[in-house]
Amino acid sequence: MNRGEFLTRFSIWIALIAYAVAASLLLQPREPPRRRERARWWWTLGCAFFLVHVLCAFAYFHHWSHSAAYRETARQTGQLTGWRWGGGIYFNYAFAAAWLADVLWWWLAPRSFAQRPSWLNAIWQGFFFFMVFNGAIVFGHGPVRLLGVAICLTLATLFSRQRKGLKFTEQH
Repeated sequence: MNRGEFLTRFSIWIALIAYAVAASLLLQPREPPRRRERARWWWTLGCAFFLVHVLCAFAYFHHWSHSAAYRETARQTGQLTGWRWGGGIYFNYAFAAAWLADVLWWWLAPRSFAQRPSWLNAIWQGFFFFMVFNGAIVFGHGPVRLLGVAICLTLATLFSRQRKGLKFTEQH
């Protein structure tokens, strides 16, 4: 494994782990302020490493070319589904921008962030889960797929328990 591949893979592993820790902290009942603060730091770390992952992928795999990234996304999608479509790259762009915006909102306006509507949290967390599931499980290979399965099963279990009567805090 060369340096570029190592950095690209390492950064997504850290991003996935940080996401899982933050989301797990947020799904705990009766979330105390210290847990919320830890979740914010993990959320920030996950976002930072995801952005590093995107930069590494573009630098080492796509040579800073959107066209190359689009073609590779289309190739992978075609290999998996039989439909060569590269538009999934735009979901990745939206995901990176949304996660960064979310982190910035949480740091710059924590009260507003804490009071955002639960429907917005549900949409965001659903999109996030969808992206992690597809990136790590559907399109992932080897150990990252196993990590993705573990993360998704853990978070689905926590969410299910929360929905069965545990109060889900508004603090995300």
